[in-house]
Amino acid sequence: MIVSSQWLDKNLNDPNLVILDASEKKNKSGDKAELGEIQIKGARWFDLENTFSDKNSLLPHMLPVPKEFEDECQKLGISKNSKIVIYDNLGTYFSPRVWWMFKAMGHENISVLDGGLPAWIKQGFETQPVKEEKYHPGNFKSNFLPEFVKDVDFVKNNLLSKEAVIIDARSRERFDGMAPEPREGLRKGHIPGSKNIPFSTVLDNGFFKPKSDLKKIFKMLEPQGKPLVFSCGSGVTACILLLASELADIKNQKSVYDGSWAEWGQPGSLPVEQ
Repeated sequence: MIVSSQWLDKNLNDPNLVILDASEKKNKSGDKAELGEIQIKGARWFDLENTFSDKNSLLPHMLPVPKEFEDECQKLGISKNSKIVIYDNLGTYFSPRVWWMFKAMGHENISVLDGGLPAWIKQGFETQPVKEEKYHPGNFKSNFLPEFVKDVDFVKNNLLSKEAVIIDARSRERFDGMAPEPREGLRKGHIPGSKNIPFSTVLDNGFFKPKSDLKKIFKMLEPQGKPLVFSCGSGVTACILLLASELADIKNQKSVYDGSWAEWGQPGSLPVEQ
């Protein structure tokens, strides 16, 4: 699920290894990477914002349809037997989203570089200027697993059924409606009955916290075997929590509410708590 910079450096010559760079120049949390236009040697840019988001949705970062995901992966030279390592330039921010996308498309051999590009650079490993390249097409195939994704209807029905625990990865201030939403026009607050674990809680300087610490964080929710549905602003940092719950060996069924607050927080009839 996660690999270290040392592991990646030792495996750079593996012919099946594909390194994906999911870095973005900006995000809604306001975090910025002061690393310049560099990437890990041999990395291929995974354009989450544009290429790998549903072009027909008005919501940000929505999971593309399986065929589009498959076609774009093949263009990046990704194959069915590829060993994928994904990272970003903020330590851990966008990379877990990409990890979850591949898992949802049925690809098991996918890992996140713990600590991301900052950790790689700190260790003195080789980088190169960011550049675009053409790759020999891969034979990647999507095998979409719908249980990895939840939509607004499921979350709405869950208000009464309480079948699942909804976990919100946004900051406590946004969850409580004390801070404005970074996306214009969205209401403040949270999905009624949802729990809050700010994504920063499971990280330490861009690295995931130890398994014992992560176990304590999720144990406080007392999910008691219920499915866990992770939400956030637009489905990105929700995946940080989902990956953290995997690292903590939480056995509950897990999925992401893909529309997240970008959908639920729009003006309308969906109920909001503050």
